[in-house]
Order: sequence, then C-alpha cells, then structure tokens
Amino acid sequence: MEPISTKKLAEIVYSSSNVIDADIKEIVTDSRKAHKTCAFVAIKGEKFDGHDFVKQVIEQGCPVAIVSRLLKDVPAVRQIVVADTLEAYGRIGAYHRSRFNGKVIGLTGSAGKTTTKEEIKFVLSRFADVYATEGNHNNHIGVPETLCNLNLTADYAVIEMGMSAKGEIAKLTSWVKPDVAIITNVYPMHIEFFENFKGIAEAKAEIFEGLKKGGTAIINGDTNYADLLVAKADEKAAQVVLFGSANDPKVKELPQGCEVRANIGGQKVKFELSEVGEHHISNALCVLSVVKALGLDVEKAAAMLKDFGALPGRGQKSRLKLPKGGEFTLIDDSYSGQPEAMRLAIEALSKMPRPQGGRKIAVLGKMAELGDMSKEKHIEIGMALRDADVDVVIGVCPEMKDMLAQLKPAQEAHYFENKDGLDEFLLNNLLQNNDIVLIKGARYSSKLYQVTEALIQKGR
Repeated sequence: MEPISTKKLAEIVYSSSNVIDADIKEIVTDSRKAHKTCAFVAIKGEKFDGHDFVKQVIEQGCPVAIVSRLLKDVPAVRQIVVADTLEAYGRIGAYHRSRFNGKVIGLTGSAGKTTTKEEIKFVLSRFADVYATEGNHNNHIGVPETLCNLNLTADYAVIEMGMSAKGEIAKLTSWVKPDVAIITNVYPMHIEFFENFKGIAEAKAEIFEGLKKGGTAIINGDTNYADLLVAKADEKAAQVVLFGSANDPKVKELPQGCEVRANIGGQKVKFELSEVGEHHISNALCVLSVVKALGLDVEKAAAMLKDFGALPGRGQKSRLKLPKGGEFTLIDDSYSGQPEAMRLAIEALSKMPRPQGGRKIAVLGKMAELGDMSKEKHIEIGMALRDADVDVVIGVCPEMKDMLAQLKPAQEAHYFENKDGLDEFLLNNLLQNNDIVLIKGARYSSKLYQVTEALIQKGR
C-alpha cells in the first residue's frame, strides 16, 4: 500500500490514541511478517490472540500496533487503541480501496467462487492490469488483507467474498464497495447456521448493499431464489444482468471439452471450453457477462476461455503413473463437498468419454454443515451416482454409508471410516490402467485433499 502516517491511521480507525509519527507501508496480522514500516493488527482468533505478540513486534521495529486494549508492557505511543481490531482492519482496507480509481468486481456464491474469480481475472488480464483476491482469502480477515494490498495502479480488482452467517457479506461489501456485484449461485451451504434455505439467499444478496451508485448486479438466473436476488439487486443496481439460460446457450460436446453458442447482452458469440459440465458453462457465461458490463470486447474474451484450465482442488486433471505400470487420470476436486457441487462433479465424470480398458471411479468424502438435511443430501448424492455412468464408488466418513446404500448392485462400492490408508488402497489394490478417478469432499471434514496430494507425489 502507499505510505500512510501513523496519525492518519489512527484517524481512519476512529482512535484518539496519541501515537508516534511514522510512515506505514504495510498492514500485517502475522507477527512473523512485522518490520519497521508495518502496522501490526492484533486480531483475536479461536486459537490465538494477536495481543500476545504485540511486545514482540514492537521489539522487531514495528512502529505501532492496533489493539483493543492498552498493554502495560508496551509504550502507549506505540499502540492505537480501538474497540474492535477486526473492524479497524476492515476500515483500513476500505480506506485503501477508496483510493483505487479502477473498477472493482465483487463476487460471492455458495460454490465455485474462487474458480469464477480466477477465470474473470484470467480474461480481464488480457485487456488490462488486474488485481485479485489471493487464493480463497474471502472472509472477515482475508478481505481486509486483500484490500490493504490492493495495487492502486491496476485497472480492475476482483474481490471474492464468503460467508457462513447472516450479516457477514453486508460487512465485507461495505468495505469492498464493488462497481459490479456478482452472485454465482445459492446452495444449502452452511445451512445449519440458518433458519431456512431462503435465509442463505438473503445473506448472499447482502452483496448488493455495498454496490456503488450506477453499479451493475450480475446474477445466475437459474440458481435457487433467483427472483429474490433480482428483487434485492433492483434496490441498489442501475443495471441487473442475468446469466445462464437467459443467454440461451447451445452446447456441442467435442472430443476435448465443448463448444458453446450463446447470446451475451444481445451479442451472439461462439466459444470453446476445455472442460465439459454445467458449472463450467455457467462460469463462462458469468465471465462474459462481466466483460460486457465493463464495455470490453466480448468476442475477444470468448476466444480466451478455452485456455482457462481447472485449478488445483477444483477439478484439475493430472495424468499419473501406477506403481506396477500403467497410468490413471486424477480429477482433483477435493476442495469443496457442497451437495450441488458434488452433483455437478458426478455429472461431469459421467459424461466423460470412457477410457479404453479403464473405469470411472468416484472417491467422495462427507458433506459438512448441512444440519438436519445431512442424511437427505447424502442419499440424494447416492441416487445421482446410481443413475450416473460411474463404475466404482468409495465413500469416506460415516455419513457416506447412506450414499453407498443407494448404488446399483453392478456398481462396486467401498467404505473408509476416514482417509487413512486410502491412497495406498487406490494405488496398490484398486486402480487399473486408464482409470479415471474423481476425488471430492469437504476439505477440512474429510481431508481428501491429503489423498490427492499423496497420489500426485507418488504418481509423478
């Protein structure tokens, strides 16, 4: 970030603290990264408290720390005291964003946010300089961090926002102030924290509350509660754009990927994608809607889409070796286990051409944060598998027993209590030459990403 004085910093976070005068070039929350031109924000988490490291960062040369209470073992002039350090972090990010003259694209959704964000970044970077959220840093800490690090010389900024409760998006979007606000989809993700499914849609729609005057709302017109999203967008947006079936897409499958013809804001375009699947087409239509809203060349953007590949943990394919000879294809979709994303991944696997002599194998971990809907959703995934062109299914975690119970007798089924030993079973017992293996599950609940990491390491 551009240099800012400590006194200006105190003003931004509404603190009356009398602090030393120094220039700050970076805001950090990690004490290991603190140095003489940093301001350290002491954030309290579930397992740590940044206040425990304030004395250390000051001794490392950090001019000031932003704290929620005055610490006795640190000079008062080195502390900016605020009511809430996390709120202060957001205000600093919002201040830095206010100095940005480019266009800000903000997006949220229940699944696929990071992939959509990366695809928007990929396409826009062919037109101009683009800054974007790093990885999936989309929460109450990640968004302020993203805004504080915003490259003010960029032409576009793509900011991802996530949530697990009501009011979280409203807070984040108040800092981000997007010129374009996107909702990719609404699924029953985190439903155990809401009274009902509608509440999730209402929470996602909070993104429009921060929309700048004259801004554009871009909404998946085919998602759950699309009418509610549009109604909320109409209250703030100068223009509301729907993507999905509204684009009248015509899809033709190719040996590698697919060809799509669609109508983007009255303009007919044709493009190819390297991946097959409803979610890949939806993402592409969203990206082209953003390009159109920004007044850029839609045909030029459409031609770029075929060069965008899936991300690690989000559908990336790898061709790997088997210990006893032969190769298999790994589809690493191990980041998210949300039910609709699970269904789409199974559908995409089902539609893939059957490899010569190989099988289609789905390794699926539990779906988390579904509350009372958990059993029902696991059964639904089992029914989707039963109807899919999938030969072998492995369920990981107790919740997956309900899924496995739905399979056809002809489908081979295996159950694992957890991921331990799964990679060895796959490599030494199950996999054959030319098999395709999809691995998908809730990242922190099933930890199947560790299985994909082991397979990639051993199969290179």
